[in-house]
Amino acid sequence: MALLERVSTLVRANLNDLIDKAEHPEKMIKQVILDMQNQLLQVKTQVAIAIADQHLLEGKQKENEAKVAEWMRKAELAVGKQQDDLARASLQRSESYRELSEGFSQQITDQKAQVDNLKTALRQLEQKLAEAQGKADLLVAQHRRARAVGKASEARMAGGNGSSSAAFDRMKHKVAHEEAISHAKSEVADEDIEGRLAELAKQDRIEQLLTELKAKRGV
Repeated sequence: MALLERVSTLVRANLNDLIDKAEHPEKMIKQVILDMQNQLLQVKTQVAIAIADQHLLEGKQKENEAKVAEWMRKAELAVGKQQDDLARASLQRSESYRELSEGFSQQITDQKAQVDNLKTALRQLEQKLAEAQGKADLLVAQHRRARAVGKASEARMAGGNGSSSAAFDRMKHKVAHEEAISHAKSEVADEDIEGRLAELAKQDRIEQLLTELKAKRGV
């Protein structure tokens, strides 16, 4: 039956796995406990109904067994009165009730098995519910710790994978490169000034030499 299948699913459920896979562990464990409580109530109701049905079937079987005995006595009475037709009719009635009694006997056997299955499911579900209720806070706390450890590990990995160091090195290299460029520009500027000064000195030297030559030539 569908109820037993649902109960079996809840009983087989691994609470730790459910919590680990849940996006909201607290909500998940509360929902699981609520489902178990609802199913437990339904199973209890079904157990009571099944037991009542079993008692009803047992009562029907006893009624038919009594009818078998009653019509058998009537058949014996008819035989004693040498009323064979009446005896045959009584025996037919007795056989009919015997068949009904045997049918009820089989139904009772099946019903007892159903009651046992429901009682077993009830005990298992009660145990699972007690486990869930007892471990609810513990499971949630374990899950939170696991997530915290995971995040801490990710943070350590991020810090140890060289990404921060690499970024710092890139920045340091960029600054050094910019400083080198600045120095180079400054050197170029200095060289330009020195070159201009050297050119002026050269021109002065040329003018001086020209003056000296003119003096020698009497120009």
